[in-house]
Amino acid sequence: MQDIYSGSYGFSIEQVGFLYLGPGSGFLFAVWFLVPRIDDVYKKLTAKHSEKPMPEYRLPLANIGAVFIPMSLFWFAWTVEKHAHWFASIAGTFFYGIGQVMILNCTQNYYIDSFKTYAASAIAAGTVFRSLVGGVVPLLAPSLFDGLGYGWGISVFGFVSLVLAPAPVLFFAFGERIRERFTVKL
Repeated sequence: MQDIYSGSYGFSIEQVGFLYLGPGSGFLFAVWFLVPRIDDVYKKLTAKHSEKPMPEYRLPLANIGAVFIPMSLFWFAWTVEKHAHWFASIAGTFFYGIGQVMILNCTQNYYIDSFKTYAASAIAAGTVFRSLVGGVVPLLAPSLFDGLGYGWGISVFGFVSLVLAPAPVLFFAFGERIRERFTVKL
């Protein structure tokens, strides 16, 4: 955000810092209003299926993130590319914050329920993967943006998120079979 808003919009470092209130307010909204619903959905689905709990019942609210993340990435990409008012671009990051929290929380709960005894290892493996991707992307992004511009450059990430968007639905539908086929035996 630093390069985009200090360059194209002429913001100072302090002003750029305030722009993180967009995704931050999305994080808070999700934590206050949506994350507590993960257990509610889990309990309703368990009751609906003869009181048989399944880890996949933790995933339905991840679909919020599966929709909001690509939407917000395309929104941000093209409002920045077209030099729309700064508030228009930051408004999209609110939804990114919601999506990120929902996917992370639903996934963490899914790991815990799926791997019970090895939940800490599953969460650690997920964290390592996220950290590796989070470490590599900032190294590659500047050349991507230089070559494609912010609109298409950020849209690349939007397209990747669109490809990954069906994951919560697929794991909801096939997660039990996957877990049975690839059991962890230590």
